[in-house]
Amino acid sequence: MRKALKYLFVILLTAGFVWYFARNLDWAEVTQNVRKANIWYLSAAAAIICFGYFLRSVRWQVLLKPLTPSKVSDLFATTTVGFTAIFVVGRAGEILRPMWLPMLDKRIRPSYALITIGVERVFDLASLICFFSVSLIWFQTRAGHEAEYAYIRLVGNLMALGAVSFIVFLLIYSWRSEPLINWFAAFTDRKFIPKRVRSLGLGLMQQLATSLKVMTNAREIFWVTLWTIALWLAISIPTWLVLMAFGLPLTFVDSIFVMGVASMGSLVPTPGGAAGAFHAATAGSLILLGIGHEDAAAVSILMHLVYFAPAVIFGLYYLVHGDISVAGFRRLLSSENAEREIESDSPDFEPQP
Repeated sequence: MRKALKYLFVILLTAGFVWYFARNLDWAEVTQNVRKANIWYLSAAAAIICFGYFLRSVRWQVLLKPLTPSKVSDLFATTTVGFTAIFVVGRAGEILRPMWLPMLDKRIRPSYALITIGVERVFDLASLICFFSVSLIWFQTRAGHEAEYAYIRLVGNLMALGAVSFIVFLLIYSWRSEPLINWFAAFTDRKFIPKRVRSLGLGLMQQLATSLKVMTNAREIFWVTLWTIALWLAISIPTWLVLMAFGLPLTFVDSIFVMGVASMGSLVPTPGGAAGAFHAATAGSLILLGIGHEDAAAVSILMHLVYFAPAVIFGLYYLVHGDISVAGFRRLLSSENAEREIESDSPDFEPQP
């Protein structure tokens, strides 16, 4: 019943965003605008997005290095399969990545993959906020949209504060992880705390402490930062190319603003790669820039395809050649299964004196 209610909520949420995006649009004009888009700009954008998945794989290899060796080819396959899962079922599909990678490389535990994906998200968020904040410095507010711009700027500042706070926490944790793990082990050594919860928590804390070695290794943090910046350039440039495909009078700075707002929309856990939410956020950012509603809708539709279609094509290829059944795919997407896998590879722990 709980799962049924969860699925119903997600479906209703998706329908609500789709309705909000599609209301009052002249779809004949939207279709005409889509057809007029420059195919060469769109193709170049899609090619760069593909290169971005390669950059994600190289960065993931650097993050895994303190834990275990890995192959870029396996990481690329896992990354594209993960984005395919996000497109199919929404953000819940993120759980597929730490479950899929150990199937390709037995040396990599699910907890290794899960923790490094968490660190990866910290770098992504920090980089996105930096790009977004820089765009706000030179952003020219269009007349009549001052209130909306002020709200977006407030959200951007709050995100920056949250990202900085979390990075500070990770730095402190990497420095004081041993006493914190000892404290957690002693605190949770009580009858009323389930052993599974204790084991899972300790396992994740230990793996996080190990993976955060990248935060104290100057060479590795340099490479992770470099690959992260390159990755977000490989997202912002395609965003600009999509805008150019429609001949819109917007600058590269404007495209970074659009990318930032679209990324916020993509966090909504609806199927279809945040369908509806992504389109509404992207179109809304373009309307703030003075673009007409139908033009903004057409851009958001093709931008969504450019962002997700390459990963889905690669992901479906790897899924088909991965010899996995539909039932197996559903099992990998199960959060309960992920917890069991992580618990199973978490070593027994006793607090150190």
